[in-house]
Amino acid sequence: MHEILALTLQGLQQELTRVQGIAMNLSNAQTVGFKREMNMVRPFSEFVQAGTSQVAGMPATAAAKTMPAIDLQPATLRSTGQSLDIALAGEGWFEIQTANGLSYTRQGNFQLDARGRLVTVQGDPVMGTGGEIVLPSTVLSIDATGTIFEAQAATGTEPLRPLAQLRIVQPDDAAHLQRLGAGLFAIDGGVTQMPDAAVQLRQGSLENSNVSAMREMTDLMQAMRHFESLQKVAHAVDDMLGTAIRKLGDV
Repeated sequence: MHEILALTLQGLQQELTRVQGIAMNLSNAQTVGFKREMNMVRPFSEFVQAGTSQVAGMPATAAAKTMPAIDLQPATLRSTGQSLDIALAGEGWFEIQTANGLSYTRQGNFQLDARGRLVTVQGDPVMGTGGEIVLPSTVLSIDATGTIFEAQAATGTEPLRPLAQLRIVQPDDAAHLQRLGAGLFAIDGGVTQMPDAAVQLRQGSLENSNVSAMREMTDLMQAMRHFESLQKVAHAVDDMLGTAIRKLGDV
């Protein structure tokens, strides 16, 4: 009977993890470029293999039926009119240099620091195809490929001079994305720079969060109902054990 309790406990832990993910999603429903957390059901063959390993002495969590994943579906865009607000209308990630190495984000609300570098809100440099991007001012133009041009000449006839180009990459395996916080992700694997023809940037816009509050509330209700059902199972097993012990005591 302890196997039933162990499975019930595992189910409770999974639902608690699910609720924590929903809470994070709801708290970031208005966060620029946020990608929602979700729980994916493991393939049955993987679950059976994990369960077999558990019998051989591996931890109980190895047989979990669900695993956390990141919903990479693109969200809607909103116009801001700010020259350093950049949205990715399609696939791709901005590459950011942090103190702990390279990381990646969909949050395009950039700014210039005191040295004229293009940086994130946290002050981390945004990487271009040639390294850090240094700009003379915020008066500039960015085309759909991420190429940054100087301000329009006064006469309007001279060609615009390119200053830099944003480095937009795609992970070789999206399953290797790991959330770091502050809108940043680590990629446990390689990345490939996207060709210009595949990049779709929108200057003066930002990507919204892909969280739907209605969907999250529905998932929360389902998780709570499942949690309550598992609690009832645990109480029923506990009552059965109590009854069995009392009868054994009578004998």
